[in-house]
Amino acid sequence: MTPCEHKVQYYETDGMGIVHHSNYIRWFEEARVDLLEQLGYGYDRIEAEGFSSPVLEVACQYKTMTRFGDTVHIFAHVVEYNGVRMTLHYEICDAQTGVLRCQGESRHCFMGRDGRPVSLRRSWPALDKVLSAQLADE
Repeated sequence: MTPCEHKVQYYETDGMGIVHHSNYIRWFEEARVDLLEQLGYGYDRIEAEGFSSPVLEVACQYKTMTRFGDTVHIFAHVVEYNGVRMTLHYEICDAQTGVLRCQGESRHCFMGRDGRPVSLRRSWPALDKVLSAQLADE
């Protein structure tokens, strides 16, 4: 999979001229949606099929600073998946130097229209197969 690319916007910086820590979490979500699109299951398709995938938890470790005008690559990988829950690992690296800026994880579940957790193995086997294959590729 190709990494998600993000150019740092001025509004993402704080008074010290560095990217505010909350934006890295947003970039994780940007990369998760991009990964799903690359797999052929964009979030618009997931919602049209009656599913959602809310965040259950997120963790982030900041390594080096990112500033306005920098471009970063956000690598997202499925590291756990059981048909109901999925965990992704992220690495955000400077696009020019490759220096690691941040890494973290997010956990998600899959829910149906009624807001209850669902097993993709039973309710959407095609997506389950794609996510299982991603786990196997890692």
